[in-house]
Amino acid sequence: QVQLVESGGGLVQAGGSLRLSCSASGRSFSSYAYGWFRQAPGKGREYVAAISRDSSRTDHADSVKGRFTISRDNAKKTIYLQMNNLKPDDTAVYYCAAGGDLRLKNGAVNYWGKGTLVTVSS
Repeated sequence: QVQLVESGGGLVQAGGSLRLSCSASGRSFSSYAYGWFRQAPGKGREYVAAISRDSSRTDHADSVKGRFTISRDNAKKTIYLQMNNLKPDDTAVYYCAAGGDLRLKNGAVNYWGKGTLVTVSS
């Protein structure tokens, strides 16, 4: 069992930066790959980024490539999403997810967090 709690969301102007954190509890943190998804108002949930168990592989959606970076700290049981050059279209609730491997990007998710709201003003 893994519990995921996101933090770091808030209001930021376009062009600004935020770093989201996802704190995980449970004994099996390093056994999972993790990812970030987002859901904008009135839209479906969208994949953002994922990282493998040992951080050797990362993947980012085309819409955020070059602006967002996913990372993890196994010692702190925390996953991060560094978001730079934010745009109003990045406004969404951001969710942390845990899965067996990078196939979580296609929905193979075992656990979800409850989300944190990011609002980007123009």
